[in-house]
Amino acid sequence: MDDLVLNDTAPSVPSAPAGDEEDDRWCMAVRLLGQVEKQLDTTLQRHHGLPLSEYRALCALSRAEGAEAMRMGELADRIGLKDSTVTRLVARLESQGLAARTSGSGSSTRDGRTVTAVITESGRKRYEQATPTYRAALGRALDTGRANIYLADLATWVRTGRPASADTDTDTDTDFAPERT
Repeated sequence: MDDLVLNDTAPSVPSAPAGDEEDDRWCMAVRLLGQVEKQLDTTLQRHHGLPLSEYRALCALSRAEGAEAMRMGELADRIGLKDSTVTRLVARLESQGLAARTSGSGSSTRDGRTVTAVITESGRKRYEQATPTYRAALGRALDTGRANIYLADLATWVRTGRPASADTDTDTDTDFAPERT
């Protein structure tokens, strides 16, 4: 899947500013994301002692191409955090033996100033142990979101890859759904 890049300096097609309805829908999407994130974090910490941010970092590092080390900036982009936050996050993972920081030297595209991170075998095991718990919690959270008339479209799309209007198995009351334009 291609990475989503939002860049306010890139040339774009001129468009009208968002209105109240779009702002309301965006706030509902943010609410769904916040609810899901909170449930995932709570569940991972309770069952594995692993905060969601650490789980996401382990996930990204475990999926690095060819098990190569990943630049801190790339890791930050993949998990949606600032570079400085990721540096501290990787330091925590390193102190637990779940990741290691390395110098980027030795590669034609990197110089000695580049710092990279790589998942350790312990980190890979921890990630694999936590993944079933994460996925079960994600499924529950999305199903809860699908029951909310205002969150159903987004939650259904994440769960099935289809909009709620294409899903006949939802338990939502569409008589009160906002008009689709």
